[in-house]
Amino acid sequence: QVQLVESGGGLVQAGGSLRLSCAASGRAFSSYSMGWFRQAPGKEREFVAAIMRNDGSTYYADSVKGRFSISGDNAKNTVYLQMNSLKPEDTAVYYCAATMSRMYYSYNSYDYWGQGTQVTVSS
Repeated sequence: QVQLVESGGGLVQAGGSLRLSCAASGRAFSSYSMGWFRQAPGKEREFVAAIMRNDGSTYYADSVKGRFSISGDNAKNTVYLQMNSLKPEDTAVYYCAATMSRMYYSYNSYDYWGQGTQVTVSS
């Protein structure tokens, strides 16, 4: 079992920044690749970013590329999502998740999920 707890969400003006954290605990956390997803009201959950366990490769949705950055601290069992130049359309609940699959972009591939943290960007 892997437990994930997100933090760092909040209300920010357009153009601002936030850093989300995802603290992980449980067995063999280092065996998992980590992803961030988001879900806005009335919309499906969508992929945001992922970092792979084997080589640290990172992947981003086109909508956040160049603005968001995912990173991990293995010593702290924590994954971060640095979000810059935020836009109102980034407003959503953000979830971190863990997977052993290479299909980092598909939420069906993830085995464990956090409870989510709300990010609201005002215009």
